[in-house]
Amino acid sequence: MKKHLAYTLFLIFLVQKVCYFVRVEAGDGFIRTRGIHFMLNGNPFYANGFNAYWLMYIAADPSQRSRVTDAFREASSHGLTVARTWAFSDGGYRPLQYAPGSYNEDMFKGLDFVISEARRYGIKVVLSFANNYESFGGKKQYVNWARSHGQYLNSDDDFFRNSVVKGYYKNHIRTVLNRYNKFTGVIYKNDPTIMAWELMNEPRCTSDPSGRTIQAWATEMASYVKSIDRNHLLEVGLEGFYGQTTPQRRSLNPGFDIGTDFIANNRIPGIDFATVHAYPDQWITNSNDQAQLSFLNKWLDSHIQDAQYILRKPLLITEFGKSSKDSGFSSYQRDLLYNTVYYKIYSSAKRGGAAAGGLFWQLLSEGMNSFGDGYEIILGQNSSTANLIAQQCHKLDQIRRIFVRMRNIQRWKRAKAARRGVWTDRNKGRRIGN
Repeated sequence: MKKHLAYTLFLIFLVQKVCYFVRVEAGDGFIRTRGIHFMLNGNPFYANGFNAYWLMYIAADPSQRSRVTDAFREASSHGLTVARTWAFSDGGYRPLQYAPGSYNEDMFKGLDFVISEARRYGIKVVLSFANNYESFGGKKQYVNWARSHGQYLNSDDDFFRNSVVKGYYKNHIRTVLNRYNKFTGVIYKNDPTIMAWELMNEPRCTSDPSGRTIQAWATEMASYVKSIDRNHLLEVGLEGFYGQTTPQRRSLNPGFDIGTDFIANNRIPGIDFATVHAYPDQWITNSNDQAQLSFLNKWLDSHIQDAQYILRKPLLITEFGKSSKDSGFSSYQRDLLYNTVYYKIYSSAKRGGAAAGGLFWQLLSEGMNSFGDGYEIILGQNSSTANLIAQQCHKLDQIRRIFVRMRNIQRWKRAKAARRGVWTDRNKGRRIGN
């Protein structure tokens, strides 16, 4: 009886909330935002998904593309809805970009294939334009390219300041947005398979801890992306560290001062939703599992609250995980971390809050051991974690279905009222009955 009563109260709550979703966009398949929620064809959208940075790299080799297909098939079978991956590989081995403006068609075809397979399996993708770190080139490669063309640059952080470097980066953005997909025949900027663009994976500018450099850069680049593509959402790629905008929150940071500002950066016009990462095992290494979970709870609570009440934008937890390389690791401890993240998302979502989903780091297919970094999940092997992932997908889908049902009830009531109004108008002044 208590269970039914609680469910009834939940439905009543959602009926009150559903009014926010009455006005709908055309059913064009693009993810959009309305206030603190993601919307897909007029209905709430929840992003339970995964990271797989390697997708384009593997798909560039046609003989290895089955691994990409396997990843999407497994993800789809578990109910996952979003994949985050790289749309960059700058210089080095098997690059997407040999040099500024010079592209490797085989790699681009690999990215084409990734998007086409995501579309085939009903999964949206978040594509990142560049890396903060040296892996796959990163900002260091852009700075080195500029140096080789006569620019005197002191730091890799000049990526965010130098006009030549920014020109290289803008050219890459323009090239990706205007890419014609050889598999789908759809230009990227017109493809609803893509959920969002990401300016950079974990931008950091330690040479300017005030945050002004990244704030100016993100403002400029967000405006540039939106000048070309108004179809897609955009996010910065932040880990979630607080800056000078909210000094009272800085005590939550795990000792990092890297020149980003969760509040200021996400308030930039053109930035559609906020992101946060969560790696207690990396950030507070000299602590036990209980202390790490305590940190995680506070970290997520503060960001969900700030997204909802200060930013008024959706929040996506775009990376989280626990490494099997940690001292004393057990799958039980990893599952506790996943449970904590998933519970925070579900608790917010069921109340109509700002937490809109989470993407674990990282998904691998069978036989990809060389890509393992300790955080990998192979859905067919990690049964307890895979079950948690599937359960979360089901729970978020149930919330979505309830909202859809309530929206349909609202539509039915409006249609009924409209029919009653038409009947009244037609029979006004007419004598009914004997």
